[in-house]
Amino acid sequence: MGATHSKKVGTGSNKRPEKLNVHIRKSWRTNLQFIRSIGNMIGYKKSLSEWQCLSEVKMGRGSPIPPMLRRKIVEQYQKGVSQRKIAKSLKLSSSTVHNIIQRFRESGTISVRKGQGRKTILDARDLRALRRHCITYRNATVMEITTWAQEYFQKTLSVNTIHRAIRRCRLKLYRSKKKPYLNMIQKRRRFLWAKAHLKWTVAKWKTVLWSDESKFEVLFGKLGRHVIRTKEDKDNPSCYQRSVQKP
Repeated sequence: MGATHSKKVGTGSNKRPEKLNVHIRKSWRTNLQFIRSIGNMIGYKKSLSEWQCLSEVKMGRGSPIPPMLRRKIVEQYQKGVSQRKIAKSLKLSSSTVHNIIQRFRESGTISVRKGQGRKTILDARDLRALRRHCITYRNATVMEITTWAQEYFQKTLSVNTIHRAIRRCRLKLYRSKKKPYLNMIQKRRRFLWAKAHLKWTVAKWKTVLWSDESKFEVLFGKLGRHVIRTKEDKDNPSCYQRSVQKP
């Protein structure tokens, strides 16, 4: 029993340094990433030796090689150094060095090739057509605009896609202001009345007997409660919610 007990204690004591080493390696990587982020914030440029130290840490898939390190690879390649020696001296993989040199042979530059991402389903021309439709029908809902866009563009579009496209057009869905609906005759009468009473004094206004201020508003259903507009069009008459006031 004593021998078995001592064996378990010995096994446990051997595992503790391994866990400690793993913890030290993880903390070192975390601190290195933190130092690198601080350096980018203050505009600090690392030296080649520092980049070599950073290359020892495993980089993420698709992480671009710094331009200074790319320039060093091309300089050694032009001096006749083999790709294997370049990769070993700079502590990079052979495939990385090969791709950078091949890129230099084809284009003569060391810049990173632009990523070939997925193109947006609506191009600039489609966005212009969508913007014109939203401005023409300001009170349309996003669902109604989505139905129109699917028929007009002949594409499968979701409500979220159209909502993002509307924001790309610098438009947004707002709650419209409530303003009385006035035709040209009513506007003309109000203007003449205000012009005729422009020179009235405060004492004369006090002699006026005002009627009950209650009013009735007749709204056009739900039409106009929300409007698609820019931030600057908040006082545009076409963005108001129409209502008719009757004393």
